Amino acid sequence: MKDYKKYYILPAPPEEVYIALTNPATMQLWTGEPAIMSTEPGSEFSLWNDAISGTNLEFETGRKIVQRWNFGEQEEDSIVTFILHPHKKGTSVELRHINIPDEDYEDMIEGWDEVYFGSLEEFYDEKGA
Repeated sequence: MKDYKKYYILPAPPEEVYIALTNPATMQLWTGEPAIMSTEPGSEFSLWNDAISGTNLEFETGRKIVQRWNFGEQEEDSIVTFILHPHKKGTSVELRHINIPDEDYEDMIEGWDEVYFGSLEEFYDEKGA
């Protein structure tokens, strides 16, 4: 199991980024696919036709999201935490992803950079244009 931590800068205030990460209609805009999401702890979520799915664990409106991501059968939960920090360019998103299966690590890092945050960056670029 491996852990990953990275900061991503998005050109929008934390409150807006929080909505982009938690509102299913907004999520569909940047993922291009229907999204299942709720800010109710214990609720299930799904993005990109179940390519990413899991359980929502904790929310702090405008600031923090904690989720358990599904990777099939594994002993320890894979936990993703997003912490939103105000930044002079908008929002610094602190991503922490713990207990990533070794065999999925490289694909997961590429997915975070190119797909997940890549899609969010494109969304904000198009929105600002």
